[in-house]
Amino acid sequence: MDSHQVYDNPLVTRYASREMAELWGPQRKFSTWRRLWLALAEAQCELGLTADDGVTQRITQAQLQEMRAHLDDVDFTRADFHERRLRHDVMAHIHAFGEVCPGARDVVHLGATSCYVTDNTDLILMREGLTLLRDRLVGVIDALAGFAERWRDLATLGFTHFQPAQLTTVGKRACLWCYDFLLDLHEITHRLETLRFRGAKGTTGTQASFLALFHGDHAKVRQLDALVARKMGFEAVYPVTGQTYSRKVDSQILDALSGLGQTAHKYGTDLRLLAHRQEIDEPFEAEQAGSSAMPYKRNPMRCERMCGLARFLGGLAVSAAQTAAVQWLERTLDDSVNRRLTLPQAFLTADGVLRLALNISGGLVVNAEVIRRNVGLTLPYMATENVMMAAVAAGGDRQDLHRVIRDHSQAVTAQLKAGAARNDLLDRLRAEPLLAKVDFDAVLAEGQFVGRAPEQVDEFIAEQVQPMRERYRAALGQGGEVDV
Repeated sequence: MDSHQVYDNPLVTRYASREMAELWGPQRKFSTWRRLWLALAEAQCELGLTADDGVTQRITQAQLQEMRAHLDDVDFTRADFHERRLRHDVMAHIHAFGEVCPGARDVVHLGATSCYVTDNTDLILMREGLTLLRDRLVGVIDALAGFAERWRDLATLGFTHFQPAQLTTVGKRACLWCYDFLLDLHEITHRLETLRFRGAKGTTGTQASFLALFHGDHAKVRQLDALVARKMGFEAVYPVTGQTYSRKVDSQILDALSGLGQTAHKYGTDLRLLAHRQEIDEPFEAEQAGSSAMPYKRNPMRCERMCGLARFLGGLAVSAAQTAAVQWLERTLDDSVNRRLTLPQAFLTADGVLRLALNISGGLVVNAEVIRRNVGLTLPYMATENVMMAAVAAGGDRQDLHRVIRDHSQAVTAQLKAGAARNDLLDRLRAEPLLAKVDFDAVLAEGQFVGRAPEQVDEFIAEQVQPMRERYRAALGQGGEVDV
């Protein structure tokens, strides 16, 4: 069909990387099915699977070699023909594979159920997808940590309830974003390290068909399960399954991806708020247009896109949880259509989110003078608590001091709201007789209002980020390009 006449998924055409799109594409999926059929036949042959006479070798080297020669030449037209006829995708590809290796036709899928190829393939693809996402996540964390190091001691307004609160530093705030991503890295790493293979379990997970093929030899059936897993790169299989591996595995993985989306959404929202204050800008290219109607606009479109994708990603996790909850007994097929949609889209969406996060983090623009000006407008308020404590230490009455500082503060606020250009609270307090004994220069000493924020940046990088950099050194230095 003409690609301009029918709907195409923007996750593929706009947001995700070619690498992730190919991972979940038809070629990779169905060539993996063929590799799984080959691995099963190889394992059965190596374990001495015999024909019904108990003597004749059931699978020959010639059959295996024929299968090896046709792992990637998938004829999608023939497979589509068979699926329209049979209404069964796995059977369609068994027929298509059998047509190009007729000598091995009778041993393809021997003893297996459809989930042998569908479930095991999904586990393989999710493992590779998680590895791609992990490496992108390492790049985001590294970039944010570098940003935090650079701006470790630039004082900026902290906010609670989006109202000015005590000062922090630009670098310390970046550590908050960085740590959330680091928590996501730990979760994704855990999912990778605990992911197992479904293996060769049969139609309801009892391995009855393989037990029959091996003439009641339980040890060989167990060996078959482990051997197929090793051939496909897994050291362990799930200890029990129904026809499918537990759909809680999908839910747990999509929860981890949803968590990544939560972090990215918070990060993007914070940057959008800061862009409104003109304190920090996302990357903006020389010919980029911010608005079709307002040429002056510099919209935070990357952050907005990241937030939109993150919101979609969170919804997919809900669907995976519902699917896990409604599986009947050993399996029901209503999971199939849902998983065809949610698994690839979750990985493509997470990939798009992280590509944006990496692009943004590597090109943030700090408008230091704007930040200093905004601090200057509010710093006098921040200083009042320290001024009051210094006055009490010099012998003043706390309640009287609180009243007079409050009165001056409210008068200044009223002036600013009426259009005053400068916050003169400190001038008023210097002239206040009750505060005559306060050494204002000492109270306002540089760094007093950001606490340990710069030191916290140093400690966070050394204790949390640097070990990650050393562990995933090969993943560092990825680019952060976005397509549109």
